[in-house]
Amino acid sequence: MSRYRYGAYEDGPDPLAPPYDVRDTLDALGDSVLEGTRPEDALREMLRRGLPGARGRRGLDDLLRQVRERRRALRERGRLDGTLEEVRRLLDTAIGQERAELFPDPGDEARLREAELDTLPDDTAQAVRRLSDYDWRSGAARETFQKLRDLLRDDVLDAQFQGMKQALQGQDPQAMRRVKDMMAALNGMLDRDARGEHTQRDFEEFMREYGDFFPDGPRDLEELVDSLARRAAATDRLLASLSPEQRAELADLMGQAMQDAGLAMEMTRLGDALRARRPDLGWGRPEQMTGDDPLGMGDATTALAELADLADLESALGQDYPGARLDDIDEEAVRRALGRRAVDDLAELRRIEAELERQGYLERDRGRLELTPKAVRRLGETALRRVFSQLAAGRQGDHDQRDAGQAGELTGSSRPWRFGDEQPLDVVRTVGNAITRSAMEAVPAAGPAGPSGATAPVVRLHVDDFEVHETERRTAAAVCLLVDLSYSMVLRGAWAVAKQTTLALHTLVTSRFPQDAIKIIGFSNYARELHPTEMAGLEWDMVQGTNLHHALMIAGRHLDRHPDFEPIVLVVTDGEPTAHLRPDGRSWFDYPPSADTLVLTMAEVDRMTRRGAGLNFFMLADDRRLVSFVEEVARRNGGRVFAPDAQRLGEYVVSDYLRVRRGRRR
Repeated sequence: MSRYRYGAYEDGPDPLAPPYDVRDTLDALGDSVLEGTRPEDALREMLRRGLPGARGRRGLDDLLRQVRERRRALRERGRLDGTLEEVRRLLDTAIGQERAELFPDPGDEARLREAELDTLPDDTAQAVRRLSDYDWRSGAARETFQKLRDLLRDDVLDAQFQGMKQALQGQDPQAMRRVKDMMAALNGMLDRDARGEHTQRDFEEFMREYGDFFPDGPRDLEELVDSLARRAAATDRLLASLSPEQRAELADLMGQAMQDAGLAMEMTRLGDALRARRPDLGWGRPEQMTGDDPLGMGDATTALAELADLADLESALGQDYPGARLDDIDEEAVRRALGRRAVDDLAELRRIEAELERQGYLERDRGRLELTPKAVRRLGETALRRVFSQLAAGRQGDHDQRDAGQAGELTGSSRPWRFGDEQPLDVVRTVGNAITRSAMEAVPAAGPAGPSGATAPVVRLHVDDFEVHETERRTAAAVCLLVDLSYSMVLRGAWAVAKQTTLALHTLVTSRFPQDAIKIIGFSNYARELHPTEMAGLEWDMVQGTNLHHALMIAGRHLDRHPDFEPIVLVVTDGEPTAHLRPDGRSWFDYPPSADTLVLTMAEVDRMTRRGAGLNFFMLADDRRLVSFVEEVARRNGGRVFAPDAQRLGEYVVSDYLRVRRGRRR
């Protein structure tokens, strides 16, 4: 027999994994779109707020807030002049120790030395330069001054190469020699790269020799250059952040330190190369630090480099520049600044954005993000589900078709079966008819003998015995929903709920009553048919006019195309008619409404009445003129008038459709 081995599936994504669920996200996105937000802006806003539902991932705004808090904490960490302050302290200490050694000596040489100390310049760098060749009489002063020079050297190198101060502890001349060799090799590698002669092998050999100087472990020369350039730019910003006097003193001290260490030339070459490769790092840009504790150059440079990274990250998270995308956000920068959880949140936001497009809910049309028909269907289903959840009676209106064959709903009674009937058989009445008929005819009937020898009665069915459950057969309906698109709907906060209601009714009709023919008609100065795919992103009309006259004309043509269908006409509006269609096809607006507008609109109402179509109005305002108008329509047409709260509009419209739908049977 063949033997099989089973293991984890490794050839791409798991084919049996459930699809990535974006429905809650799409619903939240749809709510914003229905309120009038463009899909692209709605998606950006949702990514800023965070993901809804059980996923519960933080949005860009939360990450941005953390970045700003981190920047504030760094700024409050300390002052940038810590090295200069420490140098001054050590200089004063060394001079004091030397004076203490000279004071007991009555000789002229001691007085000359004291005079030389008295004439030292106030500038710390110049004083250090003057004392670099001074023959210290005090051993303690000489040791303190050497400590000052070592501090300068270590801090300058630590500012360029993070962790260098720790590497140079111990006064090992061999370690300093190795630093010089490393810098010469680094500059040589950069020169070869500039000539196009550098290879990855060169970099790997360099790292094998000097990798301990670079604890962040760069993988290639570009990563190494990026790390060094960021620290060099931070050092440059440190100098720019000091006062002119402090800047001049510290720059002079740094130059002396590198000169004394024999690294001045190599450091200059490295700085020039890094600035040329990364001119975008904000060289010379000052940064404000407000803390009280003095920071050494290494710590200050690290803080300024991190502040620069946070500033770049803040800009990327802000996404407020043209063409901004989540891919612009550096994941490694997020990990350094905010930790692993923030990286997971960012990855989830990126996946949501990609999945909405991959699963066919969003598409790009000439650079613009748009909802697809699939997304609109989903929004309609969600709107309908919300409407049903508001209905008072559990399954009221949730009319799944559960009848057998072509039958409709059961009435509770039965009738004799006729040839061609497809209604369900009433077994109890059928057998009862057969028993009654057999008893009346007194026909003896015996079945096979049972175990005791007795015979069982037999009921013989005759065609006249059969009865079926009586049902009501449904007829198809021609449905017209007329929706006001005027700007006043926006002002009254009814715009989004009107579109949700439209989507819900359209979804209900097409999914539960597919035999019905529905037409959605929007009207402002003109009326027009609305396609389901455009309803979600539909924008209001910034024009004057509520042309119900034109809308009723279009609805009438829809009813005339379905003469055998039951007519259902629902009108959602917040104002009386203020426009009509003239004979030349142009719209005429007047406020207060002109007599022609009212006469022509009422003429269309009368035509609807003659078609047998009742007009049910849903008023979203209590304006006196509107109330008077709809009451007159109800009197002439026999339709109903509702004045729902805007947030319950969907419940009213869907319930009324279902009520009319149940009531019109034959």
